[in-house]
Amino acid sequence: MEHPKAARQEAQKPLDAVVVGEALIDVVTTPDSQVEHPGGSPANVAYGLGRLGVHTGLLTAIAPDARGVSIEDHLRRAGVALLPGSKSLTRTATATATLAPGGSAAYDFDIHWDLPTTTPACFPKILHTGSIATFLDPGAGAVKALLEQAHTQSTITYDPNIRPSLLGSHAEAKGIFEELVSLTDVVKLSDEDARWLYPRRTLEETADHILRLGAGLAVITKGAEGSQFTSPDARITIPAVKATVADTIGAGDSFMAALIMGLLTRGTEGFAPTVLEQLGRTAATAAAITVQRPGANPPTLDELTSAVELPSRTYGASV
Repeated sequence: MEHPKAARQEAQKPLDAVVVGEALIDVVTTPDSQVEHPGGSPANVAYGLGRLGVHTGLLTAIAPDARGVSIEDHLRRAGVALLPGSKSLTRTATATATLAPGGSAAYDFDIHWDLPTTTPACFPKILHTGSIATFLDPGAGAVKALLEQAHTQSTITYDPNIRPSLLGSHAEAKGIFEELVSLTDVVKLSDEDARWLYPRRTLEETADHILRLGAGLAVITKGAEGSQFTSPDARITIPAVKATVADTIGAGDSFMAALIMGLLTRGTEGFAPTVLEQLGRTAATAAAITVQRPGANPPTLDELTSAVELPSRTYGASV
């Protein structure tokens, strides 16, 4: 049994990563069943980081209802701290995911997103945000204000995880995205996100544009075609890891969590091609493990370590 003093000391340790964004319940509908899973892209990333042994906190907006309790319990099992101010709603959000025969999911959301404007007592090594939380008012304004405070103190990672049904006009959404990119160090988006944001650009042109906006690394995932990592000095393609797909829920978030872990453990070599290769292989393997099982069920550190050779776990590297 853990000693109470040791538990208090662990809780007081500075966080390696803070994730800011929505937590909700995925209501997964198939022709034969309906099952509920805790979800939401940022919450999935936080959970994935916790499973990988990264000391992580989540700043979100849930309600003290049964679904909110389910989310909190889920995060706690991975060692993720729900940060103060996160229980602010009267009803926890839901996303109804309807699965196609191939395992891909289409979503219908019932969500209100709000977040108190806050100044952290100390900034984490990495702050991650993305998805609905960065586009949907009133909470999106608070997220942007937090990034403005943090971007000189923390490494900022961003995944827009575009949900067109929840956005305003294309021009408005692109404007929000580009304003946030200027505050970030690493941007990860899917090929679908890239084509929605920049329909007249190739994926390579989109990656180069993101670097011109101020990011140090642009990552574009391409499903079975792998992923593309672009820095000012290199562009490499990482092949996808072959897997039998149960469903794709949470795969991109597992990729993101493993990428963040890689940023924390990569040492002092910046974004050299060898570093990008290691980041990409680790993230691709995490996504492949996730798609083989239902729901957002990312790998543990042991599972990922057994599937790919990882560097020693020394946190603290910055972009």
